[in-house]
Amino acid sequence: MKSDPKLVPRPKPGKRKLPTLILMTDAIRAPDPAEALACAPKGAAVIYRAYGLSPIYADLVRLGRMARRKGVRLLIAGNLQAVADGAHFPEYIIRQSTERRFAGRARPGFLVTAAAHSERAVIAAARAGADAVLISPVFATRSHPGAKPLGPVRFARLAVMAHVRGLAVYALGGMTTDDARRRLSGTCMTGIAGIGLAPKQKERA
Repeated sequence: MKSDPKLVPRPKPGKRKLPTLILMTDAIRAPDPAEALACAPKGAAVIYRAYGLSPIYADLVRLGRMARRKGVRLLIAGNLQAVADGAHFPEYIIRQSTERRFAGRARPGFLVTAAAHSERAVIAAARAGADAVLISPVFATRSHPGAKPLGPVRFARLAVMAHVRGLAVYALGGMTTDDARRRLSGTCMTGIAGIGLAPKQKERA
């Protein structure tokens, strides 16, 4: 019996270990990517969500250098900038993406993550050639107070669905407490993502 190639786990980008913590900027609560990088522990990643902005190339280069000095990966949302270590894309872009859209990377080891709120989004991310999905919202979150959380059971189901398709899995949304993380123990997640997860990161009300 031939196996479905879409269900065969693909090798992760490069030989670098995937981060277990992803910090994210937010236009209101944590808008400064330099601050997020300064607070990020070595081995973590920072997603600079510059939606609606046009970051100056020199600023991206400066942030990239800062990330490398700290041993942190810098991902630029919605942009395959070669000066960064990767890119992150929202679900609506991933669902419009063509087959293997991200197969040609800016360079070896370039990490592509995608937002996923549903089964369709997980499938779309795998089809587009992403490396990881940020599944959300797992629990209630300040960023989207009206959104219905997935809860640990549905998150676990989506995580398995992503894992068998070769995607690394990150839990996003309400991951600020030890209890929230304990409730996801035993799931096949690679790590957690969110705003203000680093002990020193300052959040804005």
